[in-house]
Amino acid sequence: MTKLTFAHGAGTSAGAAVRKRPCAAPPGPIARLFDAAGVEVGGSAPWDIQVLDGTLWRRMLRHGTLGFGEAYMDGQWECERLDELVCRMLLADGDRLMPPRQIPNRLAQWLRHGLVNLQTVSRAFQVAHRHYDIGNDLFAAMLDSRMMYSCAYWAHAADLEQAQAHKLELIGRKLELRQGERLLDVGCGWGGLAVHAARHFGCSVVGATVSQEQAVLARERCAGLPVSIEVADWRSLQGRYDKVVSVGMFEHVGPKNYRAYFERLRDLLDPEGLFLLHTIGSHRTEAATNAWTERYIFPNGRLPSAAQLTAALDGVLLIEDWHNFGPDYDRTLMAWWARFERAWPSLRAAYGERFFRMWKFYLLSSAGFFRSRQGQLWQIVLSPRSRSHEYRSVR
Repeated sequence: MTKLTFAHGAGTSAGAAVRKRPCAAPPGPIARLFDAAGVEVGGSAPWDIQVLDGTLWRRMLRHGTLGFGEAYMDGQWECERLDELVCRMLLADGDRLMPPRQIPNRLAQWLRHGLVNLQTVSRAFQVAHRHYDIGNDLFAAMLDSRMMYSCAYWAHAADLEQAQAHKLELIGRKLELRQGERLLDVGCGWGGLAVHAARHFGCSVVGATVSQEQAVLARERCAGLPVSIEVADWRSLQGRYDKVVSVGMFEHVGPKNYRAYFERLRDLLDPEGLFLLHTIGSHRTEAATNAWTERYIFPNGRLPSAAQLTAALDGVLLIEDWHNFGPDYDRTLMAWWARFERAWPSLRAAYGERFFRMWKFYLLSSAGFFRSRQGQLWQIVLSPRSRSHEYRSVR
């Protein structure tokens, strides 16, 4: 198991009070962004930014979102409600702020994503090493008892445990899972969905993940059930399945591979089958991903837009249902943050304070992303044109 231990940086630890210091006014482009977002430097509102190191402005001007996130990791600024700060900045389209000094970096990122396939087979396992393999203890502390690392369904739920159970039941009903059917779970994580499908719907399940650490724990959790867990990329999967599901892994497929992905899974699907895709979506088509997120959280990741999905599906699979419950991811992330913060004293020695600040920025800025409605959460039910049965979706 790989542990990411970061060197201690300046700044506060969990639960510490936000310090306020006088600071030089931000330069024009940043000042205009803060003004549009209703954010005040050194202000008293929970979303106001408290600057502890004036070099923050230079980092933001030169490196944009990457510099902003790294400066937080280094303790150069604080905010009482980081989630609300990010939401307000995104509502003001702050992620599109591009002063002249950022142009070369942004062009380089656009060219990298435009010219290079960042999600080849060899690259597919990088995100496992950098993210999913960092420590099962971390994810067990942060997630629900099933270790579902994807958006929960809160329509009728009172807490995270119930919301994740409702999500699994919703997926099973949308897929019309039946006793004895074969289900392929692409990106099976720690096996929570596979266990639910086997126990509650009577399915046999093949789960695939690119993470060795996930596979080890998933096999333990699925012991005694008709479930097989493979460490495999989607391109190497074989067989024929009544139903296919993919929850929270399409973000690692990449636009250059979208059509091939849908063609491959269509070929694995029974002519009368159904495929449910559960994925984060972007409200607009982007040329690249968030630079901070790509460097520190999900290397090579990309969020699809609705236009990219429909183009990739054209002539491959039919859309039976498209369900958007993006606001539920805000609530899910805030629940994860609360659990992570409570568990931090038992995790601190293994991960270090800079990791805490990185993970806090990841969870709370992600919550702000969905709260701003730039981020969407889609469950899309797909079928081959050969399917003869009428489909009626559920909520």
